Amino acid sequence: MNFYDLSVEKADGTQYQLSECKGKVVVVVNTATGCGFTPHYKPLEAMYEKYHDQGFEIIDVPCNQFAGQTPGTDEEIHEFCTLKYKTQFPQMKKADVNGETAIPLFKFLKEKKGFEGFGRGVQSLAMGAMLKKIDPDYKNNAEIKWNFTKFVVNKEGEVVARFEPTQSMDDLEKLVANLM
Repeated sequence: MNFYDLSVEKADGTQYQLSECKGKVVVVVNTATGCGFTPHYKPLEAMYEKYHDQGFEIIDVPCNQFAGQTPGTDEEIHEFCTLKYKTQFPQMKKADVNGETAIPLFKFLKEKKGFEGFGRGVQSLAMGAMLKKIDPDYKNNAEIKWNFTKFVVNKEGEVVARFEPTQSMDDLEKLVANLM
């Protein structure tokens, strides 16, 4: 199985075939509307506007598994994102990214790129301290740790990077630009 064999459910219940992304650089991100990282929507939308016409796509999968920070219906989530952040990239149906109910896309992504740490800085230390209380073994499993974890897929469908929410959005954009 590869990235292009997968699909993900759109908010309207239809399937988004990832084969539509062949030849594109893709960022897949689990999002939340009520999270400290929600402002990541702004640089994500800026990247989308800058690179979309050159073959860049973002797959936004809202998820409510992290402190219930994505309440509301798919319609309410979409309205929030389009009104507050003017997002234009495809938003999928709210879904689970961890555990037995995780959608196949995130099972695949985690299999290809496990957790490698939060990077450096105050936010990274805070995330580590918080997660250690929730899961003392969090460093040793591939599960998504929090909202706005981003996976980068190159034009050949290979998962080339995983960015934790504490990592630099500038570094994410640099990688995307290099892959274009």
